[in-house]
Amino acid sequence: MLSFEPNQIPTREFHAYMLASIAPRPICFASTMSKEGKPNLSPFSFFNAFGSNPPILIFSPARRVRDNTIKHTLINVYDTMEVCINMVSYDMVQQMSLASCEYEAGVDEFIKAGFTKEKSVKIKPFRVMESPVQLECIVKQVIETGKEGGAGNLIICEIVMMHIKESILTADRKIDQNKIDLVGRLGVDSYVRASGNAVFEVEKPNRNKGIGIDALPENIRHSHILSGNNLGQLGNVEKLPSPEEIEEVHNNSEIRNLIFRLEADPENLEIQLHTKAKQLLDSGNVAEAWKILLVRNT
Repeated sequence: MLSFEPNQIPTREFHAYMLASIAPRPICFASTMSKEGKPNLSPFSFFNAFGSNPPILIFSPARRVRDNTIKHTLINVYDTMEVCINMVSYDMVQQMSLASCEYEAGVDEFIKAGFTKEKSVKIKPFRVMESPVQLECIVKQVIETGKEGGAGNLIICEIVMMHIKESILTADRKIDQNKIDLVGRLGVDSYVRASGNAVFEVEKPNRNKGIGIDALPENIRHSHILSGNNLGQLGNVEKLPSPEEIEEVHNNSEIRNLIFRLEADPENLEIQLHTKAKQLLDSGNVAEAWKILLVRNT
């Protein structure tokens, strides 16, 4: 394993390792306004949500590593204490990237990147009309984490108005993750599109307690076929299937024939059963997978 302390390598090199491993990161497309009333638009991937009551967002325009200067966004925030955070969909990612160019102070990135200004309701900075979700915020606090190049400036914002495009909503007025089609930031020049096959569900164990991986039979826990994710799925059930439920598997001709054919070769039989269980787990059918895994115990 490659191991080092942050100060043992150049900041730029550590920055690259950090951003490539802490990913994907949501993108804060921040619209601000100077004290003279000039708009500014710039993306930041040091960004996330940190509470919903009050609704708090934090993003960080870091000091430039090469020359330790700060960005126009941060200057504007200090001057006005307002920002509109626009979420970035796949349809606008190339324009968003263009807006990240370090234009001179006073240059309008809305115009440079071809975005449409939309008046905000409660703050002065404009919204990006093309963005699927726009969050008008007041800035509560700015925390400087250091004075050297690469240091962060945590801009703590409170959402005072939220705008959601109707086109990304489901029939029951929830945001459809495929329709919002967000992008996330990876390392170097890489992004990820958070829709389609990239989106999957993991059931939260927040209502009931799973039995845990430590409660799995030893041959399952140490299986060479089942992955760590598979074991997590198996450990997330509240209880094991009953003998009657497991007996149902014997009515499956494929399983019955498999057991009959490999009864004299228990090691191979276990491999085949675990392989079939893995296929079920990978498709989300945990209950049937458990029955397959326990069929030899009845």
